[in-house]
Amino acid sequence: MDHSTLKTIIYDQHDVIRNADIVPREYILEDKGNYVLTGLRRAGKSTLLYDRARKIIDNGAEWEQIIYVNFEDDRLTGMTLEDLDDISRVQSELSDKKGYYFFDEIQNIDGWERFVRRLADRGESIQITGSNAKMLSRDIAERLGGRFITKNVRPYNFSEYLTARGIPHSSRDIGSTKSSGKIVRAFGEYLHEGGFPGALNFKNKREYISGIYQNVLLNDIAVRNGIRNDHALRLLIKKIAETVTNEVSYSSLHGALNSVGLKVSKDTIIDYIEYAGTAYLLFSVRNYFAKISEREGNPKYYFGDNGLFNLFLIDKDPKLLENLIAVELKARYGDEVFFLKSTKTGVDADFYIPDEGTAIQVAYSLDDSSRTREIDNLVKTATEMKNLSRCIIVTMEQEETIEKDGVKIEVIPAYKFLLSR
Repeated sequence: MDHSTLKTIIYDQHDVIRNADIVPREYILEDKGNYVLTGLRRAGKSTLLYDRARKIIDNGAEWEQIIYVNFEDDRLTGMTLEDLDDISRVQSELSDKKGYYFFDEIQNIDGWERFVRRLADRGESIQITGSNAKMLSRDIAERLGGRFITKNVRPYNFSEYLTARGIPHSSRDIGSTKSSGKIVRAFGEYLHEGGFPGALNFKNKREYISGIYQNVLLNDIAVRNGIRNDHALRLLIKKIAETVTNEVSYSSLHGALNSVGLKVSKDTIIDYIEYAGTAYLLFSVRNYFAKISEREGNPKYYFGDNGLFNLFLIDKDPKLLENLIAVELKARYGDEVFFLKSTKTGVDADFYIPDEGTAIQVAYSLDDSSRTREIDNLVKTATEMKNLSRCIIVTMEQEETIEKDGVKIEVIPAYKFLLSR
């Protein structure tokens, strides 16, 4: 690899870091830690690295010690594992002092983990980003030898979104009529636009988010996995969007695609869904009561960000609300989020957190037709599940406490639920 080109890339990146507009995020990166940051494209992983680099400079380091390489830079096209050693050599040419390595989207280089492990063994400071969940796999972790801390970076949660927009949201602000009005109005926008940091810089946010979706679909899923039939992939994602809030099987998705003339196998559909999960476009929630085989085959699917999901919807705010709560619960509890559905007992709840003993229903509003149904569902759930300690109904704006048959149910507006971290 030409060293002058590498130096130019590093110097150009210094300018990007200097000029970056950095909004505080709720992620803590310890000074002595080496991190692998992974997550949905444009979720803010690179900005976290920019912030870390600037703090290193503030603590007395020189810019020549900051070796930031973005592997999506077109000047690095064709770079291979063997070329990575040139980065170490360039660092030595730029400074006699300790280098601080930042590798953005390094998964583009096959075998990258061997090079990074070697740097870590030498005691180097290394930070990595990638938009592929395989970077968190057990296999990769073993190759890195336990020398890295992994974090999944998501688009702004609601608190971060408010911070980015300069809207105060302390408990005092939530209780204030004027301040809470601003928070509620911002929540309505967040519900539809999602939390991509860059979207706040655009008037036409839908166009910006659509560009992210196309990039994820074509680059992170299709190209990375050698998918030639991107039409089938697009249609599958659309069909999954239609099922959000409902459980769905591979067989039903297979039938839906074949019914419109797309002859793809069930195994192909399973692969495509796995790829979409690996790219953080989708995630699944399993039925707590189901057998292992059924959990794998009949989950509920949700989108990693509401802005992405909203690309497929017209006037479907109740679905957007449930997707948003699913995203929040996934961020809080990881894979320990389930839904409850049992034909034997009649238990039915949108979400269940076993470790917290909490069942959650999502209802856009509690009107005459839905109130009895939602309350009875939770009463039935609390009666059947003896370890249940908390029952919640998340609504768009209603708030109250309901007691029925000895069961206490908290009705919480979604914006308050999201800010209750």
